[in-house]
Amino acid sequence: MAERCALAVAEGGGVEVAALGADGLPAGPVRREPDLAAAVRSRPEVTRWVWRSTAEIAPRLLATGVRVERCYDMEAAETLLLGHEGRYGEPHSAAAALARLRGGPVPPDPPQRSAEPGAQSSLFEPETVHLPLSDLLAVYAEQQRRHDRSAQPERLRLLTAAESAGMLVAAEMNRAGLPWRADVHREVLHDLLGERYAGGGEPRRLAELAEEVSAAFGRRVRPDLPADVVKAFGQAGVKVRSTRRWELESLDHPAVKPLIEYKKLYRIWVAHGWSWLQDWVRDGRFRPEFLAGGTVTGRWVTNGGGGLQIPKVIRRAVVADPGWRLVVADADQMEPRVLAAISRDPGLMEVAGRESDLYQSVSDRAFSGDRAKAKLAVLGAVYGQTSGDGLKNLAALRRRFPRAVAYVDDAARAGEEGRLVRTWLGRTCPPAAGAADGTEEAGLPQDDPADAGDRPQEWVPGYASTNARARGRFARNFVVQGSAADWALLLLAALRRTCADMAAELVFFQHDEVIVHCPEEEAETVVAAIRDAAELAGRLTFGTTPVRFPFTTAVVECYADAK
Repeated sequence: MAERCALAVAEGGGVEVAALGADGLPAGPVRREPDLAAAVRSRPEVTRWVWRSTAEIAPRLLATGVRVERCYDMEAAETLLLGHEGRYGEPHSAAAALARLRGGPVPPDPPQRSAEPGAQSSLFEPETVHLPLSDLLAVYAEQQRRHDRSAQPERLRLLTAAESAGMLVAAEMNRAGLPWRADVHREVLHDLLGERYAGGGEPRRLAELAEEVSAAFGRRVRPDLPADVVKAFGQAGVKVRSTRRWELESLDHPAVKPLIEYKKLYRIWVAHGWSWLQDWVRDGRFRPEFLAGGTVTGRWVTNGGGGLQIPKVIRRAVVADPGWRLVVADADQMEPRVLAAISRDPGLMEVAGRESDLYQSVSDRAFSGDRAKAKLAVLGAVYGQTSGDGLKNLAALRRRFPRAVAYVDDAARAGEEGRLVRTWLGRTCPPAAGAADGTEEAGLPQDDPADAGDRPQEWVPGYASTNARARGRFARNFVVQGSAADWALLLLAALRRTCADMAAELVFFQHDEVIVHCPEEEAETVVAAIRDAAELAGRLTFGTTPVRFPFTTAVVECYADAK
């Protein structure tokens, strides 16, 4: 019996299915079957399904209780292959891939629709152009040839498999939802913001703080309008460029304290207030639409709901079901461990082979035990802080770990020169503005455009295209963050496989953190599974190295208690 099958949703309903041989070619006739779930369920021997889009098919299968072991997502593969070929940003749909193969006009990708708040949704659109299975198989065969032509075929194939697995994980997480207590959320909002006023105006605490700000300036000031605040400071004889928190904290003015408090609470009210709760939480679950590989680095995003931006205080509402627990696992010092693995720096690999505090070990080697300075040096090497004290720290780091620093320096130079830069498995950073990582999940909700400086380093749309140095900084970061994202996909795939035989369910993932919701009696098994999955992912991604990828893991009833 065939272990691989190709499947296409047919025009007008039903599906087309064909068994595939070891060479990826059809091993039998194409069959037309009326029901998607029945077609998959009747072939339990199939371990990998080849299809156009997991976002199209997996939600429909999950809705009928059907779960597949593995898949090959053609559109995810097309995105990776285009990037690898230096063509990132070109249409990646199966229809576009087919048009390129046959030399015809390439249709644009359909626009991504907005997620519907609180609804079970997928990226599948009813008006999607359905290609016959014969056309999809032609695309699949050409993608296999393109993998073979790459510089590191086995690595790129592994990345494609990992990305496809991530698509399955995302679909299942969307189906499961993150446990959420709406009553607890309302209590938190009341404690922080006070009573709500009729008509949707600012709640009591924000109104009080706004009055304090105005009183401090001696005139009416709108603290939610950065330009108004900057003008008010100027009229008071205080020059400020923005309302960023770090700049405000340096000022000696009575408006500063209530203004900072207002900004903090305003973000919670806007991003996770009562309207958000009504829109995004249904039946005890928060269901943002997770999108695997949503940025050029491979990091995930969510389509609506701000699912990767849950403030610590709001995490009090994330509560396990009765008799269940949340296993919250946070990777320890992931970036420097990944840097050790990809650079093959002997000294850094030796340090990263320990499960103890990596930054402390680095500080003992190069910074006379000053852990804070060691952490700044390592992160500065990754993020491109190469001036002032950062330059001094980098020089000390280079003396002790020359291959590690040279690795990111080389990536930065390639980025500055407009060359392609790749992760360890072959995910590719484009050389120009087509690489824009401008998703809503790149940072916290902003009430001030200048607050972008407080965000994690991501590609700033339109800026890096004209600034070679900025491209270099991003490329330096990309080889580490992107390789970490590749590793995380294989971690999730291994963890998903273990959880398949348990009641446990993956419910949250963010860069270096994963949450599993499970019955209390399964919690220790899940903790062990996360540890084993991290080690397996390390071997699969980077080969045999001494580097270890430990997690800090907490078994809790409430997410807020994990940290």
